[in-house]
Amino acid sequence: MSNFINKIDFAVVISTKNANPNGDPLNGNRPRENYDGFGEISDVCIKRKIRNRLQDVGQAIFVQSDERRVDGFRSLKDRAEGCVELKKSNKDKENYAKIACEKWIDVRSFGQVFAFKAGDDNSVSIGIRGPVSIHCAVSVSPIEISSMQITKSVNGETQKNPDKKASDTMGMKHRVEFGVYVIYGSINTQLATKTGFSQEDSDLIKESLRTLFENDCSSARPDGSMEVCKLYWWKHNAQMGQYSSAKVHRSLQIVPIVDIPKSIDDYNISNETLDGLTPEIYDGI
Repeated sequence: MSNFINKIDFAVVISTKNANPNGDPLNGNRPRENYDGFGEISDVCIKRKIRNRLQDVGQAIFVQSDERRVDGFRSLKDRAEGCVELKKSNKDKENYAKIACEKWIDVRSFGQVFAFKAGDDNSVSIGIRGPVSIHCAVSVSPIEISSMQITKSVNGETQKNPDKKASDTMGMKHRVEFGVYVIYGSINTQLATKTGFSQEDSDLIKESLRTLFENDCSSARPDGSMEVCKLYWWKHNAQMGQYSSAKVHRSLQIVPIVDIPKSIDDYNISNETLDGLTPEIYDGI
């Protein structure tokens, strides 16, 4: 494995059409938006998709979703306790963290808190900071949310009157008619050294971002409704970086050229030149 020695900044431009990029469970699963009407996708949602893509290519994942569980463990505690190598660490914090990072790519990428109670002698409380940081994605323009009343053709539970429709046959679906979002992120060399994050891991993260919505379709996000339009990948020539991440991210300019954008072509995307730092630019698949 090659050492990760060059700081990375990245930006992913994504589009959504007639889909719910990230529903808010506290707001009837409506697409997330801020108080100014701009759409949002949480960093947790983005990391979930990255983990799924890494799992698709055969990488070991600690935080597995229930529908993608491959080892039979139904909780993070069970997965940690089921790891033979971790059991042999004798709760030595440094060794425990080292083993966890070596075993699971999402732990050495994003970090993880291992805080499990199992009696006074067997409790675990270990925090690992990962080098890959992801911002919440925000739409470039305010989003327009459409809502649709839906009904199920069958009751969820048997009713006393079999001919009567239950209340759970009624529901709502919400979608963003069109929106362009930007995901920003960075990879820190100092934290990469601590977790063992490698150059090969960086390449896997890059490919996961480029193919973020592959194998991710659902009723809320039908195939083709979410698309990675561009991936910008800035590789600095120094461990600490030539510029701050804020300045690098700000160099990407995305400006609507019509009043009501309906496609990615309705935006002008440009990149301000930074002396000595040129991004690699990739199209989504």
